[in-house]
Amino acid sequence: MTDAHPDAGKRLDPSQLVDVEGLIRAYHDLAPDPGNAGQRVTFGTSGHRGSALECRFNEAHTLAIAQAVCLHRARTGIDGPLFLGVDTHALSGPAARTAIEVFAANEVAVVTDARDGFTPTPVISHAILSYNRGRTSGLADGVVITPSHNPPEDGGFKYNPPHGGPSEPEVAGSIERLANALLDAKLGGVRRMPYDRAYRSSALSRQDFRSAYVDDLANVLDFEAISASSLRIGIDPLGGSSVDYWPAIIELYRLDACLVSDTVDPSFGFMPADRDGRIRMDCSSPYAMAQLLDLKDRFDISVGNDPDADRHGIVTASQGLMPPNDYLAACVAYLFMNRPQWPRDAGIGKTMVTSALIDRLAAHLDRPLVETPVGFRWFVDAMLEGKLGFAGEESAGATLLRKNGSVWTTDKDGIALGLLAAEIMAKTGRDPTALYAEVTATIGKPFYRRTDAPATRREKEQLRQLTPHSFEAGQLAGEAVIAIESAAPSSGAPLGGVRVRSANGWFAARPSGTEDIYKIYAESFRSLDHLDQIESEAKAMIGAALAEAAVRH
Repeated sequence: MTDAHPDAGKRLDPSQLVDVEGLIRAYHDLAPDPGNAGQRVTFGTSGHRGSALECRFNEAHTLAIAQAVCLHRARTGIDGPLFLGVDTHALSGPAARTAIEVFAANEVAVVTDARDGFTPTPVISHAILSYNRGRTSGLADGVVITPSHNPPEDGGFKYNPPHGGPSEPEVAGSIERLANALLDAKLGGVRRMPYDRAYRSSALSRQDFRSAYVDDLANVLDFEAISASSLRIGIDPLGGSSVDYWPAIIELYRLDACLVSDTVDPSFGFMPADRDGRIRMDCSSPYAMAQLLDLKDRFDISVGNDPDADRHGIVTASQGLMPPNDYLAACVAYLFMNRPQWPRDAGIGKTMVTSALIDRLAAHLDRPLVETPVGFRWFVDAMLEGKLGFAGEESAGATLLRKNGSVWTTDKDGIALGLLAAEIMAKTGRDPTALYAEVTATIGKPFYRRTDAPATRREKEQLRQLTPHSFEAGQLAGEAVIAIESAAPSSGAPLGGVRVRSANGWFAARPSGTEDIYKIYAESFRSLDHLDQIESEAKAMIGAALAEAAVRH
């Protein structure tokens, strides 16, 4: 692994922070070149993201995507309200105004927060599902203006269809194509009205998103147990959209909890830098979570969220920041023993790059396992139907069913997952770290690592096209290869990369949807040395396969 940047875990000098005013000027003044592939609309696993300074997220992008959403709604007969969420990134406010101008001009009924506040991703999913429950027509959908945990200079645009979760590939691809066609046409065909008119128009209404979500959390978690336990809970929203939600939760459910910071600053100057020296609000990173880690001994359990609150970071007094895979395993072990109303056949969802400990745990619990490609959108239908009690991915995103076994959200919910850590401790008397230790003592301890490597657009595309036939591996780190996969075992949906498995280890490689990197995931159930060997052989195999692909083309 590469060494951390000297600034990792430290606050940056003010001179190193993004110029917020300059960033917003770039949003309005710079225009993307549709002939430049890097400046076109690209929906990754969760929407379009990029920086206005690099012409990857500018007003033209928002105009085109918002109009594309309107066209998609018209083509598919979606004519209910559109719920709009916004996070705390500097570009999110301007982009939300732009989107409202387009939606209002297209006579789409837009619903925003009653307090003109920030709205987390899971809250929009909850609002969509709550509105659509029992309806067969006039269905609602939603948009969240957020680049998730990305750096302060980035903006983002996510679309959630009436099922409440992230867009499936067909929908995301359709919106992407429509938006790029509008960029190619120099925005000809985009309908827009001035913001003042849109703000006063009948198309715009407001809803108390916060109360609806916070009140309903009682149907998901055991707050009586949490409150009675008097657990001391620390919370860091990392300057994100959950900042006004946590105080409401604390007050309503009488929790002994406090925010260690309620600062909202679009430059995110209060944030320590991540491993690479850049500010990134990644609540699974010990560098980004340095402030909460410094205070861990003040609390029994602590929770962090990223800016749109679809991810969780769990800090225990005994260990510090739990690796995401460890916490997912603890959640699975706890929930399927403590949710008696869940269907007996409710399964466990995980992505192909999430720890194989979940596979072993599912078998141990005699629960169905559903493995999917990367992206939470693959869990949506099964969560809606109650076929999955819990679904999670290695990047610290997950959701669960309500206590009665019905759907809660179909998008990741970092707030509920943070509160679940407190419930686990209140009900068992042990923190999630101790529960994880019990699980691994029974079914084996994994050693897991994810690393990033630079990749050109061409290399990323070649990696997406790799198949099992691209590899001639008979062994992986001294063990026989039992499977080489480029598609999900549960559905046959493409991984967009490749996974190689042996009895006690595996690796997977896939390109990032939004950055010029590819990711290598590796895991061993034997030792760290074995993990190192898997990772080394993985890089060699991938390099050889990409070289062969380059020769063929």
